[in-house]
Amino acid sequence: MAINKSKIANGFILAGSLAVFFGTVLAFVGPLIIDDQIVKNTVIDPSNELSYTMWKDIPVPFFMSVYFFNVLNPQEILKGEKPMVEQKGPYVYRKRCQKDNITFHPNDTVSYKEYRTYYFEPSMSAGDESDVVTIPNMLVLGAAVMMEKLPYAVRLMISATFKTFKEGPFLTKTVGELMWGYDSGLVDFLNKYLPGMLPSSGKFGLFAEFNNSNTGLFTIFTGKDDIRNVHKVDSWNGLTELNYWRTPQCNMINGTAGQMWPPFMTKETTLPFYSPDACRSMELVYQRPGKMKGIPYYRYVAPTTLFANGTEYAPNEGFCPCRQSGLLNVSSCRHNSPVFISHPHFFNADPVLLDYVQGLHPSEDDHGLFIDIHPQTGVPLNVSIRLQLNLYMKSVSGITETGKISEVVMPMIWFEESGYIDGPILNTFHTNLVVLPALMEWMQYGFIALGLASIIIAVVVHRKLKTNKCEAGTTSDEHQSTSTDERDPLLQNETD
Repeated sequence: MAINKSKIANGFILAGSLAVFFGTVLAFVGPLIIDDQIVKNTVIDPSNELSYTMWKDIPVPFFMSVYFFNVLNPQEILKGEKPMVEQKGPYVYRKRCQKDNITFHPNDTVSYKEYRTYYFEPSMSAGDESDVVTIPNMLVLGAAVMMEKLPYAVRLMISATFKTFKEGPFLTKTVGELMWGYDSGLVDFLNKYLPGMLPSSGKFGLFAEFNNSNTGLFTIFTGKDDIRNVHKVDSWNGLTELNYWRTPQCNMINGTAGQMWPPFMTKETTLPFYSPDACRSMELVYQRPGKMKGIPYYRYVAPTTLFANGTEYAPNEGFCPCRQSGLLNVSSCRHNSPVFISHPHFFNADPVLLDYVQGLHPSEDDHGLFIDIHPQTGVPLNVSIRLQLNLYMKSVSGITETGKISEVVMPMIWFEESGYIDGPILNTFHTNLVVLPALMEWMQYGFIALGLASIIIAVVVHRKLKTNKCEAGTTSDEHQSTSTDERDPLLQNETD
């Protein structure tokens, strides 16, 4: 019986050693297997059905929420008083993005054009597109600043042209007209006699050129040669650098196209991307970790230096001529119109900008932009990009429409482009990126724990067998000794 127990103990030791070995190997090999699968599924390749479909046709809800700064005192502004505004909105549009003209190249890049279309969502909006809003007239107040250096006689002619077409300094139109375009005799006149002066050849609207349009021809790396390059922009519209800005650094096209990033990110990793709408590359920085329905993410936000002027942040000198910090002058890529981009409500901007306009209340929760990204795959889980469009306006002599307007950077609208992963895709992510790795981790610890337990049990059994064996030997010796001492004395004497 002891021999059988010994064999069982030896079997336990062998099985336990194998379990510990397998668990240890799994601890090293498991993450490598997961990383290898991530690499295979992150490469832009039609054979990667899930990731390729996510890249080609973004299957998650994506929305654009627009807020207007309704001007409350237009007549007082013309007299030099401080502008007063109230925020109206959001007016929410579902954004449909689809890549077309997809062409793969021998150097492991792929080219495409992404088309976007917007559909109004009344149920998600705070009003209707028929709501009436008053905002500055960019055609008048923007043109006035652009023509400021022209001879006085020319400025008088421009003012007369405005009067001919009944264009005033402020517009009172419906949300739909301001967004997607309205009929204007001045616009028709300019398109006929000065083609190319305006961004659109049809109706004039703040987003007229964005709807049913594309973001240009992007060529990005597939990651097949090096996964660290996946989604990074190789060129845009055939350009490897821009010509809008004053320095090579500011003209660089950096990072991705802003939809996905290379996998295996760390807290030191930044999030660079090129935005055709902002006419420049931007870079977000790590803020904090978090979880979205069990999936871990890193939150990236805009650094305070993103729209800082050249005085406060020297590398931004190339984006000048600058005004107060917190404003990006995009006139060079917007037909020289005096347009500035900022965070909504001048969040993270020079506080003096808030003094020039009444009705602004910046906060990080409402007006800061962020991207929550799964660091292991580089896939965004939750996105909120918030930007504000501002018009620089002032009184210009000879153009009577400008009255006595004080010099001011006037907020017109701000918009938020947001989207998040949900539904079946989120479930797939949760299974592949949370459940399976956790299961593999528990398996490796389970094997190690089971192996150690088996070894300990075997050692205890061995010790017990050894103890029993020793005790049995001692008892046998004692018994033999007693038997000898108790032999018949007569026999002992005879022997002696």
